[in-house]
Amino acid sequence: MIDLIEKEQMIRRSRSHSEEDQQLIGAGGYLSPNEYLLNDVLIAVTLKKPVLLKGPTGAGKTKLAETVSQYFSQPVQSINCSVDLDAEALLGFKTIVAKDGLNSIEFVEGPVIEAMKKGHILYIDEINMAKSETLPILHSVLDYRRMLTNPYTGEVINAHPDFTVISAINEGYIGTTPMNEALKNRFISFSIPYISGDLLENLWNDLFPTAPRQLHTLMLNLAEDLKEQVIQGLLSEEAASIRSLQYAMELALYIDPMRAINYAIAEKLEDEQEKRLVLELASSWIK
Repeated sequence: MIDLIEKEQMIRRSRSHSEEDQQLIGAGGYLSPNEYLLNDVLIAVTLKKPVLLKGPTGAGKTKLAETVSQYFSQPVQSINCSVDLDAEALLGFKTIVAKDGLNSIEFVEGPVIEAMKKGHILYIDEINMAKSETLPILHSVLDYRRMLTNPYTGEVINAHPDFTVISAINEGYIGTTPMNEALKNRFISFSIPYISGDLLENLWNDLFPTAPRQLHTLMLNLAEDLKEQVIQGLLSEEAASIRSLQYAMELALYIDPMRAINYAIAEKLEDEQEKRLVLELASSWIK
């Protein structure tokens, strides 16, 4: 018997996309830290529920969204939020177009409307960076109505059956604000932790199959130490970013590992004591 996710996968893949849309499909590759997280996110997407991914920077939130895209062969429209985000950046804008010697006003669709019409995934990154007064325009898009009245044209847009919303937040970071309850209530929320242990080692083996063994050992041991210091409250979460650790590994293939760790991890921290702690932890694993 075909389960719910497999059935949805078959339905979505049966709907053809243009060559341009195919270029927007994610590469996948997210490694779930447990046996159920990825499957649970896919279930929520299958049930047409907006998904909120909460976790520190570099934990794999964007990679998870790309994996959902790859799994369903579903293109992604992305929005990177900031305090400057406005309705035009979300929905689109009017512009003057010259045709046959005449000027006319046309509406250029933004990522929200394009995703709704084409049945794409709308990925809203760092949604808690946007001003609270900007996002209520999405309320009807995110709840059971799955529709939007375009304020610039008056068009009523009902979402394509495949339309999906995935948002990501880094809670407590500089420049972020708590999501208002009306917006947060529209999502199913998932915590996305850093991967560690055997899962991280398998990732490292896939990413750096020819790297020296001692370099593997250094970075994997450092990852565990950083995570432990974060748990104890001695380091901020960004210090244990898997992305930063990957950058350090890539640099360390060509330069001194301590300099690589300094550039990719320590120097991005604001607190001088945290910088020193990262370098002390790293030096303890270098023979």
